[in-house]
Amino acid sequence: MPVPGMLERPTREQLVRVQYADARLVGDYADGYSGPGPTARYHRSRLHAVDRVLERRCGGALLDVGCGPGMMVRHLLDGRPGDFAVTGCDRSAAMVDAARERAGKEAEFAVGDIGEMPFADGAFDIALAMGVLEYVDIGLALHEIARVVRPGGLAVVTMLNPCSPYRLVEWGLYWPARRTGIKAYAPRRLRHELWRAGLQPEDTLYYDVTALVPPLDRLVRRPPDRPERTVGRGAVGRLGTGYLIAARRL
Repeated sequence: MPVPGMLERPTREQLVRVQYADARLVGDYADGYSGPGPTARYHRSRLHAVDRVLERRCGGALLDVGCGPGMMVRHLLDGRPGDFAVTGCDRSAAMVDAARERAGKEAEFAVGDIGEMPFADGAFDIALAMGVLEYVDIGLALHEIARVVRPGGLAVVTMLNPCSPYRLVEWGLYWPARRTGIKAYAPRRLRHELWRAGLQPEDTLYYDVTALVPPLDRLVRRPPDRPERTVGRGAVGRLGTGYLIAARRL
């Protein structure tokens, strides 16, 4: 029971909802994809990692759940024109408005929570969940992703890598006082959760591979990004600040 006169600590749900409810915050998020800094590097590397997985797919109905302001949707429309029938979904109406403006009539959009999406069973050949699982009930979200993907279809999910040196320094030194709602899982745990949801993991790819840790990543001058050098597997790959798992719907 709260002590009278003391401020109640916001719930994880409240922290998540407030982050991107305002159009100005949506603009800041989209701006993070450009420029030379670590945030832009992370996003470019993640886009490349998803491209690596999807290059083996000839097309189909694709859902980008947690689509944000539509950066991945626009990337797919430009990089694979005509290959995918793309639908974006996000819990934030402000994000969906920005995504719709960015994609025009080339994609469909819906406002909806990843735990209860407004789509029929097996509606999609591919579902992407990038940068969203850290903020939700992961078991509920993965079961819902499995529901909307057809049997034999593909789910591609990403997660911040809590085991990487970068995240250990960032979260240990710089984030203790921040209230973000983030809860990241190690690859082994995420694979387990995918299995429980009826999704069979087939590939794990680490991205944003870097030996630099904060604040050195902002101080050291880096050569222009070559995204193909920022993804990997195995021991070197574990330096990635994020990772991706591709899983088949059973």
